Amino acid sequence: MKALNLSQEAIVTKENELCVATDVVNLRRHLTILRDDRHCQFKQLTDLFAIDYPERKYRFEVVYQILSLTFNKRIRLKIAVEDNEDVPSVVNIFSAANWYEREIWDMYGISFHDHPDLRRLLTDYGFYGHPLRKDFPLTGFVELRYDSERQRVGYEAVNLIQEYRSFDFTSPWEGASQILYDSNSTFSEKKLDDEEQ
Repeated sequence: MKALNLSQEAIVTKENELCVATDVVNLRRHLTILRDDRHCQFKQLTDLFAIDYPERKYRFEVVYQILSLTFNKRIRLKIAVEDNEDVPSVVNIFSAANWYEREIWDMYGISFHDHPDLRRLLTDYGFYGHPLRKDFPLTGFVELRYDSERQRVGYEAVNLIQEYRSFDFTSPWEGASQILYDSNSTFSEKKLDDEEQ
């Protein structure tokens, strides 16, 4: 870890897992050192994902999980990324990053510069938005429907048949009084008491 020249606050060990926080500028250098240094040999990228924190200044965290088969150790390398900030692609360091970076671009809209083929992976080419961002609407923007007159599938604006309902489980409604009457007795006990009267 000395080769990375990181502060003590940037390195955290939790439940026998090493977590390292770095920045976008040093990402490639740190991953290359961890891969090539004979004391590290983290040669396999096992996972790459993003997390959305909309309330933070650096809205996204991009997390690289790498494995050293030689030493049977794992490291989680994290970088904080602002909205609309580019992240350097690490495909030339770990070829497994190719589809992971495409997935992150598709789901979160985080762009990876110098990526050889950055395009959508899980959504349709005409899809608008990035569905794993926390500000993406639950219903989406459009829905896919089959038009029997045209005999083809087409996009339409989302049309909700009914409004969202908010349930209040503490207020009584028809049939609930026996449930809310006495929380310590069971429904069958209450029914027997009513039949006795």
